[in-house]
Amino acid sequence: MDNKKKKILILGASGFIGNALYKELCNYFDTYGTYCTNPLYRENKKFFKYDIQEDDIFKILDATQPNYIISALRGDFTSQVQAHLHLMEYLLKSKCKLYFISSANVFDAYSKYPSYENDKTLSESIYGRLKIRIENMMMRMPKTKVGILRVPMVFGNTSPRIKEIKALLDLNEPIEVFPNLIINVTNDDRLTQQIHYLINQDKYGIFHLGSTDLIHHQDFIKEVIHRLGNYDSILKKVYTTNEDRYLAVLPKDNKLPKNLSITSQEIIDHHLTVD
Repeated sequence: MDNKKKKILILGASGFIGNALYKELCNYFDTYGTYCTNPLYRENKKFFKYDIQEDDIFKILDATQPNYIISALRGDFTSQVQAHLHLMEYLLKSKCKLYFISSANVFDAYSKYPSYENDKTLSESIYGRLKIRIENMMMRMPKTKVGILRVPMVFGNTSPRIKEIKALLDLNEPIEVFPNLIINVTNDDRLTQQIHYLINQDKYGIFHLGSTDLIHHQDFIKEVIHRLGNYDSILKKVYTTNEDRYLAVLPKDNKLPKNLSITSQEIIDHHLTVD
């Protein structure tokens, strides 16, 4: 199928990751998105209003008839589960693939090692357990119909995390860091390029989309602050354990091409610019 004819529906296209995806894909595919409240999207014929707690996803699916759905939905957890149940129904009766943006938090109960694609999921957080529940629903689908994209902390100039750090720096408020937490990271630019590649190659399965290296959370945040300007920052150290613990997703089975990899240092050096 010609790329321009491939239809892509991004659920949650007004959020940070969803919007970055829309910008990456809209010049290559026939791309649609959903928004919830932002009036900026009202006039855009490619965007559909979708309130996860009130609206019927089937109406939007019927209107767009996508070949690929990317779920970057946020909001009420019960409604998210319901929406994804409906998506599974749709997948079974249509020529369509679903990419679900999951999280490193599906492994947040394991702390001794980084996590790989086929490791067992287990989470202590409500957020992680939600992602596991939706992942498990997807695992029961025909495997070529679904892609589970596990993502670590996402940074980038317009990311909520960077905005929050900038705001706290300007107010001279403390910034929380976790000295014992070893993570990997990504940014919106590289993540959207990786998902673009997965669509182009019609990939399915489980993908871990983070930096190739690991870094302590405190060290990474310090580097970010240094990059953002000459601030006299206050770091509030939060210790959840006395030992190092990991919250990192690394690929073992489904590796992407080298040119699509990124390191934590590259995210700091090339992708964070000072206003």
